[in-house]
Amino acid sequence: MQLDPIHHDADVPPFEQARSQIAGQIAAGVLPSGARLPTVRALAAEVGLAVNTVARVYKELEADGLVVTEGRRGTFVTSTNAGAAVSDAAASYAAACRRQGLTLPESVRLVEAAWQG
Repeated sequence: MQLDPIHHDADVPPFEQARSQIAGQIAAGVLPSGARLPTVRALAAEVGLAVNTVARVYKELEADGLVVTEGRRGTFVTSTNAGAAVSDAAASYAAACRRQGLTLPESVRLVEAAWQG
């Protein structure tokens, strides 16, 4: 697993940068079902984050159903295809936006507003 550099001075917190990159790789199939993620310590050293930050990333991914931690065996991408479900939802959303005559920027703004809650 390879992550882009984490930018500590960005508006997005380092924790979220790492979490979204891993979730994106799972959704895209770059990290397939059953793939073993690096240990918390190994990933922390690789990307320059604190061990506790990476542990939180893994905990959040597990809460989202994207990974499962099996004690000393490690953390693995779940066998359920959550990425496909999200991809299908995105395709449905895009189709609905096109039917309503929305532009891509308008559609993205709606997603951003929903994401912010």
